[in-house]
Amino acid sequence: MAEKLFAEFPPVPKQVWEDAIIKDLKGADYQKKLVWRTLEGFSVQPYYRAEDLKGLKHLGGEAGLFPFVRGTKDDNTWLIRQDYEVKDNFKKANSLALDGLMKGVTAAGFNFSQTKSVTKASMKTLLKDISLADVEVNFTGCKELSILKAFLGVVADQKVKPSAVNASFDYDPLKELNATGLYDKKATVKLLAKAIEMVKDYPNIRVVGVYTYAFNDAGSSICQELGYGMAMGSEYLNLLKEAGVKADEAAKRIKFTFSVGSIYFMEIAKFRAARMLWANIVKTYGAKSDNSAKIKAHAVTSQWNQTVYDPYINMLRDTTESMSAAIAGVDSLEVLPFDHAFRKPGEFSNRIARNVQSLLMDESHFNKVVDPSAGSYYIETLTDSISKAAWDLFNKIENAGGYVEAFKADTIQASVKETSAKRDSDIATRRDNILGTNQFPNFIEVADKDVTKKVVTRSAAPAKKGKMLGRPLEKYRGAQAFEALRFSTDRAAKRPVAFMITYGNLAMCRARAQFACNFFAVAGFKVVDNNRFESVEEGVKAGLKAKADILVACSSDDEYADAVPQIAKLAGKKAIVVVAGEPACKDDLMAKGIKNFISVKSNVLETLTEYQTKLGVK
Repeated sequence: MAEKLFAEFPPVPKQVWEDAIIKDLKGADYQKKLVWRTLEGFSVQPYYRAEDLKGLKHLGGEAGLFPFVRGTKDDNTWLIRQDYEVKDNFKKANSLALDGLMKGVTAAGFNFSQTKSVTKASMKTLLKDISLADVEVNFTGCKELSILKAFLGVVADQKVKPSAVNASFDYDPLKELNATGLYDKKATVKLLAKAIEMVKDYPNIRVVGVYTYAFNDAGSSICQELGYGMAMGSEYLNLLKEAGVKADEAAKRIKFTFSVGSIYFMEIAKFRAARMLWANIVKTYGAKSDNSAKIKAHAVTSQWNQTVYDPYINMLRDTTESMSAAIAGVDSLEVLPFDHAFRKPGEFSNRIARNVQSLLMDESHFNKVVDPSAGSYYIETLTDSISKAAWDLFNKIENAGGYVEAFKADTIQASVKETSAKRDSDIATRRDNILGTNQFPNFIEVADKDVTKKVVTRSAAPAKKGKMLGRPLEKYRGAQAFEALRFSTDRAAKRPVAFMITYGNLAMCRARAQFACNFFAVAGFKVVDNNRFESVEEGVKAGLKAKADILVACSSDDEYADAVPQIAKLAGKKAIVVVAGEPACKDDLMAKGIKNFISVKSNVLETLTEYQTKLGVK
């Protein structure tokens, strides 16, 4: 019998690993240095072993089999989706869709949110030359059943077999509740029950939408998006049950649209957990067929993560987010163009968005392996942790009377707000980095001409007519606070100048100068770096000659005690003196009137806002 690989090496107990790690940490706290505490409240260890999988109940299943942790099908194909605004130009939307279908799109989406009316004739124009037997079509912004009626009329005219039609309609009154606070239960039941009745002969048409990305757009955690999303789906199942729609039929008409964010492995685990949770929820409602419990999951790259400064970085964000979704086994994926946040995407940005997925599928072959993360000690443990945290949230909502009742009580909004405030704080202090925005900005960049004050300003949801059941979720992007800061500088009459006075210890002055340049460039200030001055007198003279608004002392702690007061005296009231770092002599310096310090402990947003105010930048 052949020897097993590595059989000559004895197993290493976990304690041996732990002892080696503790030794390498040289007294540093293991929990603080290596253990990651998630927004969800559970801890992620620095490594996992086989024994960590003991007791995980979801292990051992196959793709396509209940509870579908490993996928709802026995392959990993997904549809490449791109959405098009219809407004009232159905011919143009059709032309854009046909162009996309020729260039890699396999699922076309049409947005009717700004469309006045839809008839059979206009729907025919919209779908001209699109084979409904070969292409999945999706309709968003749906409020009236006239859209569905018109579509079914075109299907009948094309004489497509009902079983060959793959389509979805986002009749999702709870999405409206999240966005506006408005909700009408009676109208909701009537709308959804009627929609399901209309498509009874079409097994592959989904008419009920569950848009969980509303939580991500409001700054939620991954588990909040999942747990509250499941609660929305459960609310629909319950409403349809009251309307006499059986669980099997109701579940087969629901489609989830998730966000996919930047926390790579967490997002993979989120989709695996979603399949398991939804399958069990559907079964609880009495579904007889396992097929009914298969979740239909569409994913959209995160709007919350997008930035308007250094926007080409959004391409990288799109790529990593798409990788998470593809590995996780979604049914379809939409990549938002890199300029989606500040202008109407054009041909170039739409092409790149499509090609991100085409590259993953055709060059990286992500579609060839089903659930490649299965068996990973890390991913399997994350799947379990996320599912438990989301399930706890789901049960809290159910125990509160369901999604609508919890929304009325402000339970959901308050929870999401608490998380978003934590995320905002982490961004402000750079515990969480947004590249190109609060960390490593492009020093010479000025906002694109399409970027307006409205784009970078966080604002409340617009008021709507009607009785609100609760406050809407607040949609924003994580980068907006810093973008607003830099936008003010871009539009100021004079761009503030931060001048580095580098002196003394070469290693320290260079390191602190680089830190300070990055710090002030975040607000769009002009930064002037220097190699090293022979004296502080030379540095201050050069800084004042350059008409600097801020003089930044960059040296070692030992040299600050004497040098910084000199800089302050030489500068007088001509410039603000800032010390880079948190030197041991800080208290002594402050006693001498030195008040400005920047370091890794600084709240970058608050500090830069203060300097803008001092320099008259509004």
